[in-house]
Amino acid sequence: MDREKIEYHVLGLLEAIGEDPNREGLRETPARVARMLEEVLEGTAYTNHQIAEMFGKTFETENDPDMDSAVVMKDITVFSYCEHHLALMYDMSVNVAYIPHGRVLGLSKIARICDMAAKRLQLQERLGRDIAEIISEAAGTPDVGVMIRGSHSCMTARGIRNAGAKTVTGTFMGAFRDSAELKSLVKFD
Repeated sequence: MDREKIEYHVLGLLEAIGEDPNREGLRETPARVARMLEEVLEGTAYTNHQIAEMFGKTFETENDPDMDSAVVMKDITVFSYCEHHLALMYDMSVNVAYIPHGRVLGLSKIARICDMAAKRLQLQERLGRDIAEIISEAAGTPDVGVMIRGSHSCMTARGIRNAGAKTVTGTFMGAFRDSAELKSLVKFD
């Protein structure tokens, strides 16, 4: 990320909206915004493949064809920024499930994958797809389900200003695509 360029443009934005960037409360704002963007958009620096490699710590598990098993993690909290308005997508909860094929991911890695994928300018639908693709690669399984529920400030703070609106999206790969039973694992209660 080009921190210097971000600072330059934030300074211009402050001037364009009629603020005095030299007043006490705003003097350091361009640098603060640049540091914040570097942090909250960290995922922009990585491809899905790179994130899968970064958080792909797996452990061998028994693969018993006579036994059904799935790993389910619910209520993973993330936030992101909508690519249409650069508006905050907040109060986001991610549910992930996958069927292991001889390997399981470390549990913290699932949450880290969700967090890093969210640290990009995103659409909620794409975020679900990105998480599913990364989990699939990292865990070595084609069978992944992801559901996300979140609020979008482009809906709640501007435009229609509907504070209670929530968006729910689902991404289903492999066995999850055609199975209502598997999809129910990632549904919100």
